[in-house]
Formats: sequence, C-alpha cells, structure tokens
Amino acid sequence: MYAIIKTGGKQYRVTSGDVIKIEKIAGEEGKEVIFNEVLALGDKIGTPLIQGASVKATVLKQAKDAKVIIFKKKRRQNYRRKNGHRQNVTLVKITDVAAK
Repeated sequence: MYAIIKTGGKQYRVTSGDVIKIEKIAGEEGKEVIFNEVLALGDKIGTPLIQGASVKATVLKQAKDAKVIIFKKKRRQNYRRKNGHRQNVTLVKITDVAAK
C-alpha cells in the first residue's frame, strides 16, 4: 500500500521500504519520526487529511544537497554576480504505512 505524505511544503508518494530525501527535519540518525499529514492512503483520498493515518520512518542521515549555482548577468553593463546554495536535507527510510 502506498501513501502520499506532506512535509516541508512538498508531497511525496511513499511505500514501505522507500528511502526518500526530504527537507531537513529535527531528529538524530537512527531515531524514528512519524508523519501525521497523510493526504492519501491507497485509493482513499483525504479531505484534506486522512484521520488516524500515519507513516513511520527512520532517519538515516542528516546531510547537505548538491550545490546550486545562482548566476546573474546584465549584458553590456559589466554586471555579474555568482552565488551558491546548499540545502540541508534528511534521508529517511519509510518503515510503516498505517491506517487507524
């Protein structure tokens, strides 16, 4: 069975055993986290959430994502700005998708 969860302003389709990369959440490596914002569970769609449904996951790693380069330029104006950004992410492994 799959579930659609919401975390960090994004939605993810997960099943048991999946490893996903999400925006940083609080939790140490090896600890369990619970996602209560379940939007859909199999064929059942919530309005907006499914009451009593939850997804359990284990934190595998707290890391930084790949660098994104931001480059601004205005032609013929000698204007160039280069900047970089690395987003903090959390790798989690989904252990259980549970209804009520």
